[in-house]
Amino acid sequence: DSKLIYDLADQGGEILALRYDLTVPFARFCAQHNIKNIKRYHIARVYRRDRPVMSKGRYREFYQCDIDIAGEYESMVPDAECIKIVSEILTKCELGEFKVKVNHRQILDGIFASCGVPEDLFRPICSAVDKLDKLPWEEVRKEMIQKGIAGECADLIGGYVENSGGKEIVQKLLSDEILCSNEMAVAGLKDMEKLFEYCEAMSVPPEHISFDVSLARGLDYYTGVIYEAVLVGKEVGSVAGGGRYDGLVGMFKKKNTQIPCVGISIGIERLFAIVAKNQEKEMRTTETEVFVCSVAPGKQDRKPMLLERLKIQSMLWEAGIKCDTIQRINPKILSQFQQCEAEKIPFAVVIGPDEVQNGQVKIRNIESQEETLCEREEAVGILKTMLGRLPV
Repeated sequence: DSKLIYDLADQGGEILALRYDLTVPFARFCAQHNIKNIKRYHIARVYRRDRPVMSKGRYREFYQCDIDIAGEYESMVPDAECIKIVSEILTKCELGEFKVKVNHRQILDGIFASCGVPEDLFRPICSAVDKLDKLPWEEVRKEMIQKGIAGECADLIGGYVENSGGKEIVQKLLSDEILCSNEMAVAGLKDMEKLFEYCEAMSVPPEHISFDVSLARGLDYYTGVIYEAVLVGKEVGSVAGGGRYDGLVGMFKKKNTQIPCVGISIGIERLFAIVAKNQEKEMRTTETEVFVCSVAPGKQDRKPMLLERLKIQSMLWEAGIKCDTIQRINPKILSQFQQCEAEKIPFAVVIGPDEVQNGQVKIRNIESQEETLCEREEAVGILKTMLGRLPV
């Protein structure tokens, strides 16, 4: 991730950088002001030296919303609260099915140790494992071998990181004799047990949480639970991510005093990009509610049809109904309906020579193509009912 930081240098040679995230500035703020307990959210710009892909909500400058909890609390309660917050946000945004993937750094380190990975290779191997959501296992295995572990060791790791599911995965791993001989792994699994218990108490739907053992996340400052929220079936990356970073505040304090912290970051503009894409089909380009159409009367004088359409349009305007018509004498009926469909106009009032002669109109539902024949003076009341309003 350090490759994505915009490095700068001022004229005096001081090393500077554009703000990469909101987590490190928050940790520094807590250290400088000696804050030991705080819950907060922060929305601000951050910068990534990345390749922009506008359709997927990937930018070089964008807004993030961070939710962080710092201080001494009952173990795993703040971690569960972060999941609860993200679950509520993504549910209310109506983005479709989503998963909040969770894992634990101690579980990953315990797996690596149990499989015979040297401690100095934990982070490089962790970085390789984190690519499993983008690359096939064979490529990830090859990378791990290139980074210095044996093929047998990589295969053992693969047997663990393929696990994904609910709290049943915790019990499955707790029954693994090799893994349970490692204290770090056991501690991480016990934390995951508590996490699922507290999420259930907070009414987080179980289908929103996925214990994904391959989830690693690249930042080195995570020390415990890690999160990543993804939309199922959408061709975008994660929409939120974070975790526990108990050692970060201490890096900015002279006495290296540790303050436990956990947080999650939501990519606001990525969410906006997805919401906009979802609304493309529903988005209307006009406020027009009714379009007044006419059927051409053959070789007869066509001017009266325009006059009749203008009369009906005026009647609907006076009733407070937003309507429009084509201001031409002889528009084709198909082109009039196509305009309704293109502009998402829900209803059309249709007249022809017979309707004009009998003082009637047809009200057409553009989506269903159903038509209702009624007297002209009844049209306002029927349209208001169809539009969800009370007739005058």
